[in-house]
Amino acid sequence: MGKKGGRRHLKRKPAPAFWPIHRKEAVWTVKPNAGRHPIERSLPLALVLREMLGLARTLGEVKAVLSHGNIMVDGNVEKEELFPTGLMDVISIPGLEQWYRVLPTEKGLTLHSVAKDEAGFKLGRVEDKTVLKKGNVQLNLHDGRNIVIEVTDANKPEEDVFNTLDTVKISLPDQEILSHFKLVEGAPALIVGGKHIGKHGKIIAVERREFQKRKNALATIEDERGSRFQTTVEYVFVVGDNKTHISLPEVA
Repeated sequence: MGKKGGRRHLKRKPAPAFWPIHRKEAVWTVKPNAGRHPIERSLPLALVLREMLGLARTLGEVKAVLSHGNIMVDGNVEKEELFPTGLMDVISIPGLEQWYRVLPTEKGLTLHSVAKDEAGFKLGRVEDKTVLKKGNVQLNLHDGRNIVIEVTDANKPEEDVFNTLDTVKISLPDQEILSHFKLVEGAPALIVGGKHIGKHGKIIAVERREFQKRKNALATIEDERGSRFQTTVEYVFVVGDNKTHISLPEVA
């Protein structure tokens, strides 16, 4: 009988380049479980605690730390060492009074230290939306999360105000929508992919051609220094309305 399913192990050499591991120190590394973030855009929790935060030296110690329920992801206690954390996830360690948000830099994903009050919410980008049988609208976010918006008539634009690639600010762990940020000119945005990954600034213009998908439109971003750079809308993540609602790492 042939082998079923994917491999449960991962060698260090083909692991994502931004993982902070020594490629030739050993052969194997941890492989995150299938989940809300794909492997090329995720950080397994074991790697976060061991290599990035230094709270454990071995995988056994990581499991011991997690077994006590001291680590939370998006407001929920997480005890699985292979749990995949990704873009905008909030990792909390209340016992040490440490809170982190997973954000992109020019080298890939990293942990950005945040204040306690900022750890009480996260941002989710609307990747798709579905009208349910009863007429309610279901938002499908970038992290696999689904949020149902109850409306009386989904065809009324004043009730269905959410568009794909917009951003919602949700409370943790309740998942209540606190704010809604549209992808429009003038909005602050973070670039989450491509050669300009990690850069952030204000959306100056969005150039869309006829018959072109919205995610393939060209967006121009201007940072605080006045420098401008372009990327596709697919890589643009709105992080506020007239101001940025999360702290962001400085760009070199």
